[in-house]
Amino acid sequence: MEYETLNVTVDGSIATVVIDRPAKLNALNAQVVADLTAAFGALEARGDVRAAVLTGAGDKAFVAGADIAEMANLDAAAAARFARAGHELGERMASVGFPIIAAVNGFALGGGTELALACDLIIASEKAKFGQPEVGLGVIPGFGGTLRLARRVGVGRARELVFTGDVIGAARAFAIGLADRVVAHDQLAADARALAESIAKNAPRAVAYAKQVMHATENVPMGVAKELEIQGFALCFGTEDQKSGMRTFVENPRAPRTFAGR
Repeated sequence: MEYETLNVTVDGSIATVVIDRPAKLNALNAQVVADLTAAFGALEARGDVRAAVLTGAGDKAFVAGADIAEMANLDAAAAARFARAGHELGERMASVGFPIIAAVNGFALGGGTELALACDLIIASEKAKFGQPEVGLGVIPGFGGTLRLARRVGVGRARELVFTGDVIGAARAFAIGLADRVVAHDQLAADARALAESIAKNAPRAVAYAKQVMHATENVPMGVAKELEIQGFALCFGTEDQKSGMRTFVENPRAPRTFAGR
C-alpha cells in the first residue's frame, strides 16, 4: 500500500501506519486526512490485521497539529469540509475491526491530540506533549477535540485544556487519563508493538465485537448500552473462535489457544 503522506506496513497480523511529513512535523493537511482514511479502510479490507500502531515519522512529533499554512486562508465552507473530513477519519478508525494504538513520540498538539484520541489506546513517550491550543489561533478544535477529550479525561479537565490552550507533558497526560501508558522514549516502538501483539493473540472477532460495543455505548443510556453488550456477547457464540477457544479451555485450561478469526 502506497500513500503520498504515509508509510504503511503489515508484519504478520500487525499494521504500522507512519505519518511521514517530518519537515512539517507531520502536520495534518487534507492529503494526510484522506490518506489515513483510505489506509485504514484498506487495512480493514485485508481481513488479516488484528491490531495497528499509528505514529509519526522522525523523533520530534507524532502530529504537531493541523497544517496552519493550508488552513489560514480557508473560508467557513472550506473549513467545514476540512472538519467533516477529520470526523469521517475518526469514524473510520472507530469502525475498523481491530484496535488502533497511538504511539505518541513527540508533539501531539491540536489535531495531533485529536488523532490520538480517535485511537483506541494511547502510549506516550516520556517526551510527548499534548494540548488543544486552537483558541490561541482564533478557532476551536474541529476534529473531535471538544467531544472525545471530555469523554477521556472528564468535562472539567477538557474545558480547562480547551479554554486555556495549555500544553501538557506525558506525565500530566497520564495522570488525567489522556495517555494510557508513558514509556521511555527509546522503548516506545517496542512497547507499542508488544501491546499490539498481546491484542493480536486473542480471538479477532471477539476483540472486534468488544471494540464495537465499547464505542457504541459511550454516549447512550445504560439500558441501551446493556442491550448492545448482550448482542455483541451473543454474536461471539456464532464464531468458530469461541467454539475452539472454550473447547480447548475445558479440555486443558493451561493449553495455549490460537484463533483463526472465524
